[in-house]
Amino acid sequence: MEQRKALTTAKMRKMKQDGVPITMVTAYDYPSGRLSEEAGVDVILVGDSLGNVVLGYDSTLPVTLDDMVYHTRATVRGAANTFVVADMPFLTYHGSLDATMQGVGRLMREGGAKAVKMEGGAEIAATVRAVTEAGVPVVGHLGLTPQSVHQLGGFRVQGRSSEQAEKLLSDAKAIEEAGAFAIVLELVTDELAAWITKQLSIPTIGIGSGVHCDGQVLVYHDLLQYGSDSAPRKFVKAYANIGETIRAGIGEYVKEVKARTFPAQENTFHMDNDVVQYLYGDKE
Repeated sequence: MEQRKALTTAKMRKMKQDGVPITMVTAYDYPSGRLSEEAGVDVILVGDSLGNVVLGYDSTLPVTLDDMVYHTRATVRGAANTFVVADMPFLTYHGSLDATMQGVGRLMREGGAKAVKMEGGAEIAATVRAVTEAGVPVVGHLGLTPQSVHQLGGFRVQGRSSEQAEKLLSDAKAIEEAGAFAIVLELVTDELAAWITKQLSIPTIGIGSGVHCDGQVLVYHDLLQYGSDSAPRKFVKAYANIGETIRAGIGEYVKEVKARTFPAQENTFHMDNDVVQYLYGDKE
């Protein structure tokens, strides 16, 4: 496959201006990163949703900076020619600026990320500004912000009231003015996501926020139905069902081992006859 160059933040802004949608996939390891790159994805997000998807937690909150560095590094190894963004996990950018910068530095140096993502609006604008002024590209995240799910009262669509809409637009402008080069809009009403997208000069990446965003993001495991949790979610479209294929394949393996039909002769290695004779003698 022909090697390509990773996108830049300037190219992504140009894609918005030209009306070219940006494709993003949330991936967490070498194979998912590599397959996403080979499929032509523009941007890969190593999300702290790895807590739910690959680590088995019931939320993103237990995910640590060490977890994010580990999974980012693995994903980058598989997608060396793709723009990779890494999430800053829960409470790693709400304390001192020095601690925030240390976390950002680890994701960039050890993880190999090209940018970091932070959840929140005007309340984190000063942090976003400081990080971008230090030379690190930042992606914002508004709407349903999983790190604040308990404060939001659960996984609810955002922007259905005029108050929510005004706040989300104000937060989006604050994050843009602070220097972010893109904003993820999660579970925001279609009408509001379209309005925010028109008001900003930076790209919006939607998940469950309608077709009018400048790009879309889905989780690798969701769009491929890779995993045991097959509960349908309205904003997810399954493009394949590899989970069922995997279960069926492993099931066949179990059956054949139990029946002693695997390994068969074509899966087995043998000694030369003279070595067999030397070790075991004449069996006749």
